[in-house]
Amino acid sequence: MSELMEIVDDTREFFAPVSSDVIDGLLAQYQQQRSYIDHIAGIASGDMGNAINWFIDGNRDRASHMPAVERLFAPAGAIASLNSRYWSDTLALTDVYSAMPQARRDEWNKSISDKATPEYTEDTVRSSLNGWLADRSKFFAERVDGIFRNLSGDHVTNCPQGFSKRMILAYVTENGYHSTSRAGLINDLRAVIAKFMGRDEPAWNATNVIVSMARKQSGQWLTLDGGALRIRCYKIGTAHLEVHPDMAYRLNQVLAGMYPRAIPAEFRTKPKKKAKEFQMMGRPLPFAVLDIIREMRRERGTNNYMFGYGTKESLVAKEEALRVVIGIGGVLSKCGGIDFEYDPQEAMNEIIASGCIPDRVAHQYFPTPELVARAAVEMADIGPADIVLEPSAGQGGIADFLPMARTRCIEISELHCKILAAKGFDVARADFIDWAAKTADRFDRIVMNPPFSDGRALTHLLAAAELVASGGRIVAVLPASLNGKDVLPGWCVTWSEVFEGEFAGTSVSVVILAGVRV
Repeated sequence: MSELMEIVDDTREFFAPVSSDVIDGLLAQYQQQRSYIDHIAGIASGDMGNAINWFIDGNRDRASHMPAVERLFAPAGAIASLNSRYWSDTLALTDVYSAMPQARRDEWNKSISDKATPEYTEDTVRSSLNGWLADRSKFFAERVDGIFRNLSGDHVTNCPQGFSKRMILAYVTENGYHSTSRAGLINDLRAVIAKFMGRDEPAWNATNVIVSMARKQSGQWLTLDGGALRIRCYKIGTAHLEVHPDMAYRLNQVLAGMYPRAIPAEFRTKPKKKAKEFQMMGRPLPFAVLDIIREMRRERGTNNYMFGYGTKESLVAKEEALRVVIGIGGVLSKCGGIDFEYDPQEAMNEIIASGCIPDRVAHQYFPTPELVARAAVEMADIGPADIVLEPSAGQGGIADFLPMARTRCIEISELHCKILAAKGFDVARADFIDWAAKTADRFDRIVMNPPFSDGRALTHLLAAAELVASGGRIVAVLPASLNGKDVLPGWCVTWSEVFEGEFAGTSVSVVILAGVRV
């Protein structure tokens, strides 16, 4: 177990500290409630019990069955319920419940749901909390072991010698609903991977909504946690999980620490090649931010979303969540909510699952300012029957001013595709250069704001020019450094004025090219 201690942080940071004053307060409240139970039970068991029967008999619904007073006011059941409530309140003050592996949560939930609930006394409360604190490294290892032990034995894809890239869990969904316990195992896997990635951990129930999303799109992959993991659910109840090879290797290291002789060397060897199937998106957003977005509620009949009430997240997390929803087109409303011009739920789900929004480095995503977009569309001179293409469409900065019914959008970001689809556009998810090389479609007008870095502006412009129909026109937002250059040989080209300082957060200047094939 000593090897595992190197994987986790100092145990003092295992859960949020709880002051003695808080525990003392709960214990005092408990004792008061316990005395009330004893008092009421004493009354019900004495001569007053017969009088209570008249109240119950005279005021109950005649169609319902009501137990006798002696049973109704039996102290054992009331005390068990009281113990359960105060244990739950105590755990809610700490991170203990989220830190537990799912198997321990299942055991704990069972213990507090029946009459075997531990007594809520100072000795048991403080000793339990101290014991959980001391077991921190064990919890981490138990999570990994619990996931491995619950892999379906009926599927040959699961490897009994260690974690592999593809894993299958059975009974994750049943009769159209997800199993909270089985979703908890997947949540344990995400929590361990989050530890490897240096992230905060997801809440114990954070994966319930993920399984629901995957179930609704049965048979399709849903990317999670920056590309470290993806999930695909099937109607028969199984969930297929694909783990990034680097993560599988680290999971096997933990297993090897527990079972040194059982895990072959090849499963403990770090992958030498990058996996083509997995494209890591960079560091995902904190789960605290994603939880705030997940808990946003839509005002009925509108596209106005409100943040949840009474959230305990830090101000920093709330500000980051606000930046995220504004980044996908939200606008602060006068009533304090966030207004959208489209239904953003699918886009929000994508962010909640992947934990990421497209960044400027990976996707070269710089939204086209309205002034520039309007100027580009005006230069395109789109006729009433023209078929239009926008490559690298982003969230629709240009497309919003194009005729929706006659516009095709190409976009590489899955999140942006969902935003465009929600707005009503015909959108294809693809790298534009790859798509342009394969498509046989031609367009009367192409309006574009291509990525600029590493000469990609010209590459995208030339690829798009090949898709212009005879007599058509291409309009492109380009770096001002290309102004006046012969970038489209054989075309009749005009240039706009230079736009300076229009792109927020950058010093880039742009110019708009309009070209007609001669």
